[in-house]
Amino acid sequence: MRNFHFPGRSTVHATNAMVATSHPQASLAAIEVLREGGTAVDAAVAGSALLGVIEPQSTGIGGDCFALIQPRGEGKIVAYNGSGRAPKAANADWYLERKINSVPLTSAHAVSIPGVIDAFATVLRDHGKFGFDRLLQPAIKAAEEGYVVAPRIAFDWKNQFEKLKAGTNTVRYLLPGGQPPVAGDVIRQVELGKTLRAIAKDGRDAFYKGEIAEDMVETLRGIGGLHTLDDFAAHTTEVTTPIGTMYKGYDVWQCPPNGPGVTALLMLNILSRFDLTKYAPVSIERFHLEAEAARIAYMNREMHVASPEHMKINVAEMLEKGFADEYIKKIRMDGMLDLPNVAPPMNPSTIYITVVDKDRNVCSFINSVAHSFGSAIVSNKTGVLFQNRAGGFRIQPGHPNCIEGGKRPLHTIMPGLLTKGGRSTMSYAVMGGQYQPTGQTHLLTNILDYGCDVQEAIDMPRGLHYEGQYQLEDSVPAAIVEGLKKLGHKTTSVVGPLGGAQAIWIDWDKGTLTGGSDPRKDGCALGY
Repeated sequence: MRNFHFPGRSTVHATNAMVATSHPQASLAAIEVLREGGTAVDAAVAGSALLGVIEPQSTGIGGDCFALIQPRGEGKIVAYNGSGRAPKAANADWYLERKINSVPLTSAHAVSIPGVIDAFATVLRDHGKFGFDRLLQPAIKAAEEGYVVAPRIAFDWKNQFEKLKAGTNTVRYLLPGGQPPVAGDVIRQVELGKTLRAIAKDGRDAFYKGEIAEDMVETLRGIGGLHTLDDFAAHTTEVTTPIGTMYKGYDVWQCPPNGPGVTALLMLNILSRFDLTKYAPVSIERFHLEAEAARIAYMNREMHVASPEHMKINVAEMLEKGFADEYIKKIRMDGMLDLPNVAPPMNPSTIYITVVDKDRNVCSFINSVAHSFGSAIVSNKTGVLFQNRAGGFRIQPGHPNCIEGGKRPLHTIMPGLLTKGGRSTMSYAVMGGQYQPTGQTHLLTNILDYGCDVQEAIDMPRGLHYEGQYQLEDSVPAAIVEGLKKLGHKTTSVVGPLGGAQAIWIDWDKGTLTGGSDPRKDGCALGY
């Protein structure tokens, strides 16, 4: 299948267990847990906690988490919503009275209650063998003894230098010597290590109650936040049922809203009306159809999707084959649809881990601090970097995604799972803010329409139609860029890599696992 111009890397193969993450140290930490007899969920928590230290621009214990878990690869799929809520005192009128029309992304108002620690505790309760006392050790060691900064992480750190200079406690915690670290530098975060030790000893309550919570609330209220100790103590993880659609004979599963997974499912429903195999995998037609599907799906997401109790159209309606027909029927190959331009409030960063263990328990696990380095607010004494996920709310009374006390915002992070006949076939996701629905659709169609293996599918050139611009990677050939312009697309070269993916394919007949990891990140797939 390698008939495109990206050199790619090899797939990774194993029979016992497999993990793929965005950093080799996290992949290794997860594999070590599996070798000790831990489950896929144990391994995912260990790797994710470590990434919260060594990939701080993307994730951390001040962030949020979603997961799809299928016991033994053929049991009931369970969705976990570990996203946080707005403080109870938050409401649109409060902001509008102060002339705040959108949530400032580097303010305390952008910080919803961090959900990741409770999510860790909940998935471990249901599917783990080990506790925080074992699983947080790699993260504690990295924070206290130091870790080496990887190249992609250094790239992101440098790009966020001005944001970090202006943040709250960020110079002290995240700009050692007043400058962003470069690849090869060793970083220590002793205060964060102490916080992780407290959680390892006393569990989730060490984070949501007591001294750590008091410091977080004091920090946020000190810069204008509405947070209270009750907001932290009341946080819970929601255990839900996944949503899905069928594409090319496979069932595709996502977490329900306030997750954004319905966007990818809607894109797949749209593309199922076309025969992509008529066009080359890297072609004007394929990129054009993907963009049109994205424009329709994202527009509908921004109009309708929110925390489910506030949605006026339910997910089942959105996934009916006739939904959005008035737009889909007008898709043409010689020009663009005339659609209203929608501007999602945020375009964040993320980490994703996929693990399959020796018992074929499957864990698709994603977490994030939203934008790169989140809100650029670090708690005074604990070293906890806060996400800015509440920036995903709108301050627009009447809109389903309008900010409200105790409400969860429309998210961007979305773990994926592919099954056939009830059995897991692939655990996967594509990181990268608003790119995620397009990225997952691109990955799946690379495999199911074009016959790519998981690594080839990840390596393929990418594009994202976002806010009226078609952002294209440099690997997209110039002739295709010109062809898209002739169809009316306003193209631009994307700055830096577009997204990052991990995937594990399960071959039940051969008893093998095949892993892929994105060269756009620092990570790798490992198996044994």
